[in-house]
Amino acid sequence: MANCCSNGSCSVTPATLSANKTDKISQKGPITRAVISFVLLIGGITMSATNISFFENQWVRLVWYLIAYFPVGIPVLKEAWEAMKEKDIFNEFTLMSIATIGAFFIGEYPEGVAVMLFYSIGELFQQAAVNRVKRNIGALLDVRPEKASVIRDNGIETVLSEEVSVGETVEVKVGERVPLDGIMLTDSASFNTSALTGESVPRNIKKEEEVLAGMIATDSVCRIKVTRPFGQSALARILELVQNATERKAPAEQFIRKFARIYTPVVTMLAVLIVVLPWMWSLIDPEFMYLFNDWLYRGLVFLVISCPCALVISIPLGYFGGIGAASRQGILFKGGNYLDAITRINTVVLDKTGTVTKGVFEVQDIIPEEGFSKEELLHAVAIVETQSNHPIAKAIVSSVPKERIPFAQPVNVKEVAGQGLEAELDGKKILAGNMKLLETNGIAYPPEVADIPETTVLCAVDGKYAGYIVVADELKEDAKVAVEELRKAGIKDIVMLSGDKQAIVSKLAGELGIDRAYGDLLPEGKVQRFEELSINPGNKVSFVGDGINDAPVLAMSDVGIAMGGLGSDVAIETADVVIQTDQPVKIPMAIRIGKATRQIVIQNITMAFGVKLIVLILGAGGLATLWEAVFADVGVSLLAILNAIRIMRKKF
Repeated sequence: MANCCSNGSCSVTPATLSANKTDKISQKGPITRAVISFVLLIGGITMSATNISFFENQWVRLVWYLIAYFPVGIPVLKEAWEAMKEKDIFNEFTLMSIATIGAFFIGEYPEGVAVMLFYSIGELFQQAAVNRVKRNIGALLDVRPEKASVIRDNGIETVLSEEVSVGETVEVKVGERVPLDGIMLTDSASFNTSALTGESVPRNIKKEEEVLAGMIATDSVCRIKVTRPFGQSALARILELVQNATERKAPAEQFIRKFARIYTPVVTMLAVLIVVLPWMWSLIDPEFMYLFNDWLYRGLVFLVISCPCALVISIPLGYFGGIGAASRQGILFKGGNYLDAITRINTVVLDKTGTVTKGVFEVQDIIPEEGFSKEELLHAVAIVETQSNHPIAKAIVSSVPKERIPFAQPVNVKEVAGQGLEAELDGKKILAGNMKLLETNGIAYPPEVADIPETTVLCAVDGKYAGYIVVADELKEDAKVAVEELRKAGIKDIVMLSGDKQAIVSKLAGELGIDRAYGDLLPEGKVQRFEELSINPGNKVSFVGDGINDAPVLAMSDVGIAMGGLGSDVAIETADVVIQTDQPVKIPMAIRIGKATRQIVIQNITMAFGVKLIVLILGAGGLATLWEAVFADVGVSLLAILNAIRIMRKKF
């Protein structure tokens, strides 16, 4: 049962996302009980309306409606008793129990049954709504194959995926899902990645490139070398993020939960006063006619209306639905609080490489200094860059045929943050990095190198300048659209930060329509620039990055967004939102989803408070019956739930 605890102690959590079948089975009993009560209630009302003689007997009516009451009433009475034993007195179970018992006490049997019946029906709808959202998010589990085909000494063995060790080779046939993360051993193959990224276009993966669990082989049989165990795959990490997301509550959720703890006992006392105060007034004014049953009925109406179910269930469900809707688009919010926070962002700071550019570099030119050949320059730099995971380093290494790179490894390798690498090879000291690296070591280089707009990797051997290599990166196809969409989403200020040369950063910023762009930044330089933006209390700043060096700024930002496809584990763990598709256009989409979620939550709060306030006043004045009270409680809850889950169908 998806209980909406009036004390605010419960929430909608995907505790067991794979229990969809169990959820359906668990609802059969409550549905059967509700049907029995409904049939008996309608039968009793019909017999009363048609004046069936035997049903006019008061005891017959009482027994009939008690039989109708017990199937739906006993579970609630039991929950009320269990809650009271835990000293949780003011909850919806207690309120429903008091209201329905009171209705029987004053002879309003049909209304007593109806209140409990429709409350139970409302709970069933709530559970169905929660299960539906769970299934939408839990569908990710279906893309993790339980078994894998492993190539071992005796041929191909089919084993449980969790039994496959790192380093083993698995075979994936056409139409099968990849069971674990790994490196492609086959020359190339096409994969459907929609389950992970939301992209409908198949992705071609070449030899030695990464393949992730959950992808589907679409055109050929392929073999993959496992690099991560089953429980540590990228997909497992996604699932963990989504499962933990609801633990971080949005401000609206936290407010409602605290509010419910005060609201429920207050309205309960008001219901008591509705009964007691007129009696006390009748003692003062003898002309005032006090009828206990009439005022008790008004108090019961007030009590039923007071249940804050619509708020306590629909608000968490609204944020849960937003998290689910975002995950279907390849956007992972780590909590409802970040869905809320992203709606207040007015400044977005973008990293360059891997965020607005593809991060896939290619060697464009090799310019050796006199005394060095192109082959010698490329060879020296490539050997040193084998010790780095930077995209530029990988581009240089991949440009050299493998047979040309010797087995000898450089020694005393030292990475200088934001500058490059120092290493020793065959007794020679080699520097490979940017201009700052050479300047730090007091090595002169031609001044015209500083005017080259593309990325350059300079090299020095034993303190002598040896030349430079030109490496180029490409803008992502949707980068320009992303900037335009960000402005439409209300982002007033877009800034680009990068460790690349200012000339490159300024050129890209001009192409994208970004007003401010800062290059030549070390990690601490990014932090300094970011602090300059965030020091203004009116700025709510989001940083978007993908590298290890972006982690400090991601942690500082109001909402940190990481590119999760190619991004480093540190960046992904530090960020509040992860873009699995690596598409910049998903950044404004994340903002739109956050705003849509917040709008739905506000609508639910306004509707619930508005309707309840009106019926509370009518009930206190004797103008509303328990039937109106049922609508104000169960009806509004259902409307709020339907409003909350519609975000799952919304197109962004």
